[in-house]
Amino acid sequence: MATAAARAEPRRAPRPKQRPEPRRTPRRRPAQRPRVAGSVVWIVVVATLLAGIVALNVAVLRLNMQAEELETHRAKLVAERDVLEAELSRAAAAGRVQAIAINRYGLAEPVETVYVRLARVKE
Repeated sequence: MATAAARAEPRRAPRPKQRPEPRRTPRRRPAQRPRVAGSVVWIVVVATLLAGIVALNVAVLRLNMQAEELETHRAKLVAERDVLEAELSRAAAAGRVQAIAINRYGLAEPVETVYVRLARVKE
């Protein structure tokens, strides 16, 4: 009966031999660099650039203030020059010179005008 029972049982296909699972070794992760150092470097670089921009703006502001002072000084000098030119023009006026020559120095007006021609000297 054992044989009949064995025959009645369906035969199972032989199981393929299972391969042993490969050992899973943990992957070596690259050593993590400290991110803080990189961040500090970037912060220092950006802070340096900003400080440079601020210093440049301060220098430009000082130059603008100096240019404004020079422009004000130039305007004063131009006004003073104009006053001196007007004074010189009044002092050099022909009528005034003639009046001073007659009154102060006792000169007289010419009766007639005489032109004298000089001979050229031969060299």
